[in-house]
Amino acid sequence: MKIAFFDSGVGGLSVLHHAMKVLPHEQFVFFADEDNVPYGTKSKEQVRDFVAGAFDFLMTKDVKAIVTACNTATSVAVAEMRRRYDIPIIGMEPAAKKALDMDGEHRVLVTATPITVKGRKMELLIEKVDKDHLVDRLALPELVEFAERQEFESQAVTDYLASQFAPFDFSEYSALVLGCTHFNYFKDTMRRLLPDNVAFVDGNEGTVRELIRRLKECNQLEDQRQTVEYYYSGRLVKEAAELDRLQAYLRRLDKMYRI
Repeated sequence: MKIAFFDSGVGGLSVLHHAMKVLPHEQFVFFADEDNVPYGTKSKEQVRDFVAGAFDFLMTKDVKAIVTACNTATSVAVAEMRRRYDIPIIGMEPAAKKALDMDGEHRVLVTATPITVKGRKMELLIEKVDKDHLVDRLALPELVEFAERQEFESQAVTDYLASQFAPFDFSEYSALVLGCTHFNYFKDTMRRLLPDNVAFVDGNEGTVRELIRRLKECNQLEDQRQTVEYYYSGRLVKEAAELDRLQAYLRRLDKMYRI
């Protein structure tokens, strides 16, 4: 059986990328809802409908677990999907606790999409982990669209990030949380804009660790040749140009992995 990774677009490849490194003997399905990306600027009702349609499709692909490699989809729809389906469904949330635990004295900036930044799930998370009121939040919706265009280091990207970061005195911060999987592609550009005291934190490692724990519980880890099938909104990706596009994202993630 296969492990599915679902995202609004190509951001979730960053979670799949980590899973491919630590689970070399699994078969994967990656579903990017390219027809409806971005999710972060849509209504909650629209996102719930998109996620439900994606999960209905993935359940026809002999999957043993689904990783919702999208913070926005997790915050809006994962609870309902867990009620609907009797397989492990792993969600993501911005790694604010991980960032706070790394330092505990300096401020932390959580970046995400607008729907995640403003959502009730985020409010509850911050209330739970931020006892000293050290967490700030920043929505970066345009990064999703830059990522979907494979535009990572252009002057437009640099200018956008510089303008969004301008209100913050980063000498007071210890970490920047990448609370949208699309944001992992921009670590090099962000690194040039931020002082060295600001570390990058994301939820990819913890998400895959939870996936492995759940699969071990069910005795469902495999020992076979690793394969990946890619789908755009339910359509199997088999055109050479699109497969090359996806491989280009994975190669970039190899570079970002080391930052």
